[in-house]
Amino acid sequence: MNEENKFLGKEKISKLLLKFSIPCILSLLISSLYNIVDQIFIGNSEIGYLGNAATTIVFPITIISVAFAWCLGDGSAAFLSLCQGRKNTKDADKAIGNSILVSFVISIIFVILGFIFMDNLLYLFGASDASIGLARDYFTIILSAIPIYMLANTVNSIIRADGSPTYSMLSTLIGAVLNIILDPIFIFVFNMGIKGAAWATIIGQIVSFIVSFIYFFKSKTFKLSLDSFKMNFSIFGNIVKLGVSTFITQMSIVVISLVCNIMLAKYGAMSKYGSDIPIAVIGICMKVFTIVINIVVGIILGAQPILGYNFGAKNYDRVKKTFKIVIISTIIIGVIATIIFEVCPELVIKLFGTEDNLYMEFAVKTFRIFLMFVTFTCCIKVISIFFQAVGEPIKATIVSLARDIILFVPLVIILPIYFGVEGPLYAAPSADLFAIIISTILVVKFFKGISKEENKENIDTTVQKSKEGVIITISRDHGSQGKYIGKLVAQKLGIPYYYKEMTAIAAMESGLDREFVSKINQSNNIMHDLYLTSSPVQYAIDAQNKAIRKIAEQGACVLVGRAADHVLQDYKNLIKIFIYAPKDYRVKNVMEMYNDDEKDAIKNIEKSDKNRASYYKIISGKTWGDINNYNLCIDSSIGKEETANIICEYIHKAI
Repeated sequence: MNEENKFLGKEKISKLLLKFSIPCILSLLISSLYNIVDQIFIGNSEIGYLGNAATTIVFPITIISVAFAWCLGDGSAAFLSLCQGRKNTKDADKAIGNSILVSFVISIIFVILGFIFMDNLLYLFGASDASIGLARDYFTIILSAIPIYMLANTVNSIIRADGSPTYSMLSTLIGAVLNIILDPIFIFVFNMGIKGAAWATIIGQIVSFIVSFIYFFKSKTFKLSLDSFKMNFSIFGNIVKLGVSTFITQMSIVVISLVCNIMLAKYGAMSKYGSDIPIAVIGICMKVFTIVINIVVGIILGAQPILGYNFGAKNYDRVKKTFKIVIISTIIIGVIATIIFEVCPELVIKLFGTEDNLYMEFAVKTFRIFLMFVTFTCCIKVISIFFQAVGEPIKATIVSLARDIILFVPLVIILPIYFGVEGPLYAAPSADLFAIIISTILVVKFFKGISKEENKENIDTTVQKSKEGVIITISRDHGSQGKYIGKLVAQKLGIPYYYKEMTAIAAMESGLDREFVSKINQSNNIMHDLYLTSSPVQYAIDAQNKAIRKIAEQGACVLVGRAADHVLQDYKNLIKIFIYAPKDYRVKNVMEMYNDDEKDAIKNIEKSDKNRASYYKIISGKTWGDINNYNLCIDSSIGKEETANIICEYIHKAI
């Protein structure tokens, strides 16, 4: 067990939460203030709520540019991490250079299209004849700096992946603080109105980009040159694949904002409020809502290492206690926020300027209805991240999508038919109500399942000291009986054998759930490659690779699967073996092992081999089963004992 992490299993939980959560909360609050500060100053200026309506209209359009920037940034960052894992960063600079180049090209296209179709876009996202002028003024300035904005967001992810997360955060923080300082100066002192807010924003973005750009002169694992910017479509294809999940996440925000704005504009125009008041108010409401959410998200993010470590170590009581403290804290924060929003929403609304009675009437109504079940919303977000921490990405995805996409978007469209402009407001609490039921069912089921987990197979997590000698890695076709042959070889040579033990050790060392680590190469769906490149899985792969190297450092051993041959490629005393067999032989074995019929056995083999190949490709960049990657390839249909004998004979000769 990693000595540095032992305190996670022993220290007082409340003390650990304070240590880990406070930095997370502060970081997220800075991000929230970056988004909300423009609206506070604009709302208190002469332009008032129409200015806030304009920024609300422009915001989701800029998110589209962020979606592309983060896709390329996160994709190249993931590619860099993979190169680091492979100990081969020769292509990393090309990935980064290609990402920066394409990000710049897309930003120029975005600027051109933005100026050509500006009014069409602004009207689509909810602008009215009254707000279009302000929206145009704000968007023109923001749009002009989109290349800088996109490049800053692209390189930020790369800096984090290069091992400098503090520098990455600093570059963002400097821009945010500068924006907060410049907003009142430009809006009030220089009397620039909404243009002043836009200039304050882009100056902050420019400074953030400059700080990030300077980093490339002292990067740790790559160096950029002119050749780095020559397009390599093979590498770029991998970047897009690795970053597409981020793109989808960001575009979902655009969809939510677009649908909400369209419905408020449409039904607002039919009401006494008009279209601008609802658009302005919902923008403020969402930003305030984000502050509350970010506080509870900061708490659960701080709890992640505590939950992951103790769940991996089977300290289930500490998992339950940590979750209990987090959920109670979340409920307290949610209830306090609910009381404020329900009892005295005017106090919050007036921070963004005081308007006429009609505006205040709708604003009060929005806060009281839209944020009615904000406590449930907070709990839903916490539960989603909790499932990530304990190695349940599917449950995490279900909880997240249930509220934001599956329920909220359809309800925003349907409810206005019956409730008019108030329909979109009721969509949020309705989605919260159904989503909290789904989340609660999943949580209860999860904790009931913990008792069953305690009765799982007990796997040794001891790394055994061994004698000097060769390290044997065995890769195999599914059904070739490679793991049994590997065990025979280990017995004959008198050295330790590792199969499931590798993932158990990795889980114990990292604090991840053993089942999660064990199944990272077993997912079977069209998103398998995408799943393998997600951040939680990459963290698990890294933990597993460290465990494999730790095992190898103890001396001679047999390691079955997990791309161990690639992980240990730098070891001089390494012998890499691939075990294969005819398909009919493998089908017969699978039918016997799993009581499958022939059809299911064939399907099982195809699924397993495909996933192993995909996993090996992601880890090593090589082709699984290619004879050039191994010292010995052998057909196991001659029998387990005979195959083991031949392998042992080969090893003796190789020594």
